[in-house]
Amino acid sequence: MHDIEHSLADFYFPDGPDPLEPPPEFATWMRDGAWAESLYEPRLLTSVGPTGRVQRGGSVHDVVNLSSYNYLGLATHPEVTRAAVEALQERGTGACGSPLLSGMADLHETLQERLATFTGREDAMLFNSGFAGGMGTLAGLLRKGDVAVLDAKCHLCLVDGAKLSRAKLVFFDHNDPESLDAALSQTDGKRRLVVLEGVYSMDGDTADLPALLPVIERHRVGVFIDEAHSILVYGETGRGVIEHYGVADRVALQFATFSKAFSSIGGFVAGPRPLLHYLRYYSNAYGFSCALPPAVVAGVIKALEVATRDSELRDRLWSNTRYFRAQARGLGLNLGDSTSQVIPIIVGSDRTALYEMCLEMNEKGLFLAPVDYPSVPEDSLRYRVAITAAHTREQLDRALNIIEDTVVRRQR
Repeated sequence: MHDIEHSLADFYFPDGPDPLEPPPEFATWMRDGAWAESLYEPRLLTSVGPTGRVQRGGSVHDVVNLSSYNYLGLATHPEVTRAAVEALQERGTGACGSPLLSGMADLHETLQERLATFTGREDAMLFNSGFAGGMGTLAGLLRKGDVAVLDAKCHLCLVDGAKLSRAKLVFFDHNDPESLDAALSQTDGKRRLVVLEGVYSMDGDTADLPALLPVIERHRVGVFIDEAHSILVYGETGRGVIEHYGVADRVALQFATFSKAFSSIGGFVAGPRPLLHYLRYYSNAYGFSCALPPAVVAGVIKALEVATRDSELRDRLWSNTRYFRAQARGLGLNLGDSTSQVIPIIVGSDRTALYEMCLEMNEKGLFLAPVDYPSVPEDSLRYRVAITAAHTREQLDRALNIIEDTVVRRQR
């Protein structure tokens, strides 16, 4: 059985003298909990889609996939894959150089221009990783003596970026304008940046921009928002949560990844041209990393075209999201405060049950991943559902039946 008395947090600070030697207790814990650990790093044996074949712990299952960020179903869209294949054949497998020195191509410039136009910004800048982009943007902008004021539920890449910059890191309570006001009041006189997310990745709720922005503006502080899970999804034209709330002109920098609704890899930041010109030379994640492969860039260009042209993809995603949420709530599941296509199923503090139910769901044909502490609080362990436009009602019903037969049945 998996030792419910321990989590990954217990082995973060090893006691041994050699950093190349992991704690022996960690190896013992992993060995004893191998049945549970087998749920991580699953082998996907098919393309990313609403269904697929997954290998976990040596066994293979055909599953409904509720663990993919392929929100608009573009990962296998024929126009997107065709564009990527053509670029692969014409441009080869990689950029083979930093964008500052040798890796920038006309395709990269085209994508940057189209992203700037799409977001309504002066300029856009590409990163070869979403995590590195979020981290690298903050590390490139902030310095020792500055203050990064982050929502307490911000993604780890944003936390790491603030730490890397050596700025003072201050958290305010999630979506709480009074807590934000206190954090800004206590850091008055410093260079500060408030950091938010469009959709918070573990809870599925949005940044409460109508409540937070007046506080930020009263303190005359700039805003950086990470729209990883909201770009192409929220807003009339898919420009994100800032479009959804009608506040695009009140947010200085908008960041997003290509690994969610764009169904690829990488990310971008969009904002004022002078600021991005500066950032290109001070973000090490940009200047000292290889540029995105041409095939990836061509696929993202086409994905942007399809997503902005075919608004019914977004409509279908929201229809599926509303349906799943209504049915799941009808089963009595705890979905937290989610309002997006990211829907947590919160099961409480029983770690053994978390893993046992996940294995059972996998064997019955549902692909979900356990989310354990310290990724989430110890009393709100969960599964994270990701709804896509590609799911059919039949597939969602099958998934809901499996959840009812495992999670709901066990919690009765």
